[in-house]
Amino acid sequence: MKTFLVLANGTVLEGQHFGATGTRVGEVVFNTGMVGYEETLTDPSYYGQIITQSYPLVGNYGINGEDAESDRIWAFGYIVRELCDAPSNFRCKKTLDAYLKEQGIIGLAGVDTRSLVRLLRESGVMNGALTTEYETAEEALEDAELMERIRNYTVTKAVESVTCEKPVVHQEDGQYHVALFDFGSKYNILRSLVKRDCKVTVVPATTTAAQLKEMHLDGIMLSNGPGDPAENVEIIENLKEIAALGLPIFGICLGHQLMALAQGATTEKLKYGHRGVNQPVTDLAHGRTYITSQNHGYAVVGDSLDASVGEVSHVNANDNTVEGIRYKHMPCFTVQFHPEACGGPKDTDYLFDEFVDMMKGER
Repeated sequence: MKTFLVLANGTVLEGQHFGATGTRVGEVVFNTGMVGYEETLTDPSYYGQIITQSYPLVGNYGINGEDAESDRIWAFGYIVRELCDAPSNFRCKKTLDAYLKEQGIIGLAGVDTRSLVRLLRESGVMNGALTTEYETAEEALEDAELMERIRNYTVTKAVESVTCEKPVVHQEDGQYHVALFDFGSKYNILRSLVKRDCKVTVVPATTTAAQLKEMHLDGIMLSNGPGDPAENVEIIENLKEIAALGLPIFGICLGHQLMALAQGATTEKLKYGHRGVNQPVTDLAHGRTYITSQNHGYAVVGDSLDASVGEVSHVNANDNTVEGIRYKHMPCFTVQFHPEACGGPKDTDYLFDEFVDMMKGER
């Protein structure tokens, strides 16, 4: 079966089909991780996006179900150079092809992902479509309706699409009660809190300060998530009131961006974002650089935050973008990267310990 990637600039790549069939439009991005494809596919932060994997061989250890970061695939499509159809690993339960078929996600293999990644780096992320519904590339390009869908596509209502519907409690007997905002939260954030003796109540993205007051909390965790942070006007307004509660707050990725917006900063869209498990981040306080896992297309503009409100605590060692903020008037710190994702493999999980120390009153 012929499968095509059709990009908004008119580029078409033809390759081998795997996964589901049909047509899916999304924002085409690339991930530089050598491993972790199951975690990548199930990360809700990829909602609305078609992922290109830069590492050439994908699927070699299969899918095990234990490494998933949510209960389903959130990416809109998956592109690889070479697909392994005979995985070998003692934890393997199914192939990547079977997994995508089950989830209704289109896959494309056998294309020059190196060339595609270079295109996205030079031109910036762009819209595209994965499709199995055309016989030739010309036929796809001549479909005016398809090309209009590609050109007009934007990732909207992303957090609304991935957040939970009602609060869910984990580890009822935990010593510290934390509200984990589900903006598209990954399982390992929950695990990182639970293993530190926290009772965790996962709450919907639009939970208010008044609702949090009724929960008798020790701290608040703001999770990762997809989309343009500035789109979440209601959540940003809620966070202004939530910050005033005076509870310890720790934010990751989208949570980091939303808190910055609530405190008067601005965000900007990056040309091609940071997506992968090999992003260098410098902790300015410790004078040390860590290898981190990241997945974001937007960043906080450093000099847009009033110096009396907060200071930049971490920066990206590649492009000097903001990777962390510590606030001066409230017990709150946030980071752009994923300390729960074990990029180093455990270099930055000290941040969870700092959060617990804040709840203990030791910071």
